[in-house]
Amino acid sequence: MLASDFFARYEAYCPKELAMADDPVGLQIGTLNKDIQKVMVTLDIREQTVQEAIEQNVDVILAKHPVIFRPLDNLTDQDTQQKIILDLARAGIAVYTSHTNIDIVENGLNDWFCELLDITETENLTDFGLGRVGNIQPQTLGDFSEKVKTVFELSGLTIVSYAQSLDQEIKRVAICGGSGGKFYPEAIAKQADVYVTGDIYYHTAHDMLSQGLLAIDPGHHIEVLFVKKVARLLRDFKTDVTIIESSRLTNPFIKK
Repeated sequence: MLASDFFARYEAYCPKELAMADDPVGLQIGTLNKDIQKVMVTLDIREQTVQEAIEQNVDVILAKHPVIFRPLDNLTDQDTQQKIILDLARAGIAVYTSHTNIDIVENGLNDWFCELLDITETENLTDFGLGRVGNIQPQTLGDFSEKVKTVFELSGLTIVSYAQSLDQEIKRVAICGGSGGKFYPEAIAKQADVYVTGDIYYHTAHDMLSQGLLAIDPGHHIEVLFVKKVARLLRDFKTDVTIIESSRLTNPFIKK
């Protein structure tokens, strides 16, 4: 099957045009004008996932996070990030990325998070469609935090609260996969009790609490849900292309 035809089907579900301005989505390396037999889905493209793709004879990698995020001034094997790009090109492996468009699209990553956490009656968090906010059965912050840990199989997470206990009742939750700390004013405007997002900065946490918003930071890596969900979606196309899920760990953090 032509890669261009395969990804046209993906884009019918998740159009590139949904992505935020200047977000690099779509084809990043190689060509889609070729027949393909195997596609690997991954969250990140790192040295270990490149090696995995080569070992598995993959034709295209579909990744959540772009491997080229900013313009390159040069392309040499002296730079570790650039070497990743060169290794893919030498191996003839194309790279296609689906970044904020999969976050924004209906029945995309943030909606999958809501399903897992039983967040209902949802609406978009931002005007441009990023994130979701909705309702849960009233429960304590502690109980909801434990649910987040269980759902995402986490050994730990960060809770943003001045309180010495976790017994504050919550019933409205905002969520944004990835690094969504800057969107906390939208969570407040939509009357969220708690905001779930990754990479919350220290001073941003202070600002949240000063304005009455609790938060849970489960880490950026919960977006790994992308791999299983998108792989299932691609298999539902029922083509002759084999879909594999990357099994290499790319989470750089250990919580103990």
